[in-house]
Formats: sequence, structure tokens, C-alpha cells
Amino acid sequence: AIRINCAHNDADAWRRMIHHAKAAGAATGRPLKVLMDLAGPKIRTGAIRDGALGRRVHTGGAFALVLPGMLASSDPALPAVECTLVEGLKAARPGERIILDDGKLATVVEAAMPWGLTLRVALSPDEEGYKLKAEKGVNFPDTEFSIPALTAKDRKDLAFVAAHADGIEFSFVQSESDVASLQDALAALRPDWQRLALVLKIETPRALANLPEMLVRAAGRQPTAIMIARGDLAVEIGFTRLAEMQEEILWIGEAAQVPVIWATQVLEHLIKKGVPSRGEMTDAAMAARAECVML
Repeated sequence: AIRINCAHNDADAWRRMIHHAKAAGAATGRPLKVLMDLAGPKIRTGAIRDGALGRRVHTGGAFALVLPGMLASSDPALPAVECTLVEGLKAARPGERIILDDGKLATVVEAAMPWGLTLRVALSPDEEGYKLKAEKGVNFPDTEFSIPALTAKDRKDLAFVAAHADGIEFSFVQSESDVASLQDALAALRPDWQRLALVLKIETPRALANLPEMLVRAAGRQPTAIMIARGDLAVEIGFTRLAEMQEEILWIGEAAQVPVIWATQVLEHLIKKGVPSRGEMTDAAMAARAECVML
């Protein structure tokens, strides 16, 4: 199978990708299935404003994470960066963790202000600190808030996806109602929507907690799989719990008789450097217990 990420490119590019996939399948005699990944809510850093010492932050230092368009309102002595997730910024409280850039920068909320949050750096990569950047992921592992998994962009993209894909990967799905919203939207687009496969991407603690209910709703109506989305999931639940949760999800998939996708970046060092690391060889061996591996 191939995966097309709807967070990138547009319908014309997706159409060309699918054409190439079908041509390759025909040439090799091994048809390729096409999975299209709905982008989900965009939770990223945005514009940046330098502080008194630039935009580099160190362990023990502070910076501002602000609402879009509010850079000028935050403390001018601190470096500041926008965050696209307004709901998360408004819901976060002092003492809660916020993680940036796939775990590279760990922070704790120090104060909640009308313009956003003051964050204290708990862990930065090295002695040189961390340079704030745009378009990096932001995770709110301790903050309770609710946003629809199916965004306006997803609903727009869904018309193309429903017509051309063999399956849909559902980003940021966290509840049975999220699954129901997607299925209702699919039912409005094509009468045989139940032929489309649905992959539940498990990337948050809430999705983990609600996985049984989501599986019942999804698999009771269409072919369903689970993806262990290890990048975001590790950041959300902590790296120490990731191995344990991978096991739990594999067991749930086996009990529910639905396939599990082990994702992602398996053998990444091998692909980039030509030589695998010892750790990723073990990871690849563990991945063999899943029904599918995502490189």
C-alpha cells in the first residue's frame, strides 16, 4: 500500500500520485492499495518574535507561546512564538506540560495570560539550547480540551478521498463521536461508503482510553485497522510508557480481530545512512507482530 498525506499538496498532485501507483502495480502485477491520510487539526508553531537574547531558549529559561496575531502583546523581554491551537492555549493551566518539536523541547506552563502562556523550559536538547522555529508540532499531554477531529479542510478533502482512495487514515481521532462524524460525512458522499477501509490513528491518551468504543463504532460498519502513531503518542504519554502501550494496542487489535499498523520511521537510519542501528533492528523485529509496517 502507499500513503498519501493530505496535509501536503493538492488534488492534482494526489491524482498524479495515484496514477503512478496504479501504473507501478500494473507493471509489477502487484496492485497497490491507496490510503489517504486526513490532515486533522493543525497544531503547530507559527510566527516568531525574538526576545532580549534572540530566539534561543535554554533549560530553566522562559518564553511565550501566544495566540495567533498576539506576538506584540506578550512580554517583550521573552522570545515568543505563535501556536495555531487556540483551544489548547486557552485551556492550559499552570503546572501542565507542553511539548514542542516531537519532544525536543519540554516545558511547563508558568502563567496563563490573555495573550497566551508563559512557559518555563524543563528540558532543551543540549548546552546550546533550542532555537524556536515555525511549523513545529505542539503537544498538550496534560490539558483537557475538545476539538473536532474532522476539520473544515478534512471535509473538503473528503470528496476526493472518498472517490479515489481504498482507505482513509483518520488523524487525531479521539472518540466514538469523531468516528460517527466521519462515517456520516462518508455516507453523504457515496452510497457504498462501507467498502472504504478506515484506519484509526492512535496518537493521544484520550484515543487510547476510547479505543474499544471507537473500534466498535468503526469496525461494526466498515473494514477497520489501528495505527500505532508512535511519534505523537510517545510525546503525549512519555517514552517510558510507549513500549507498554504498543503491547496493549497489539493485544486489543488481536482481540478485536482488526489489523494493526506499526508506524512509523521503522529502519529510518538504514534508509538515510545505509546501515541500521541496533535499536532499530530490534524495533523492526518487534514490528513483525503487527499486520503492517509503515516506513
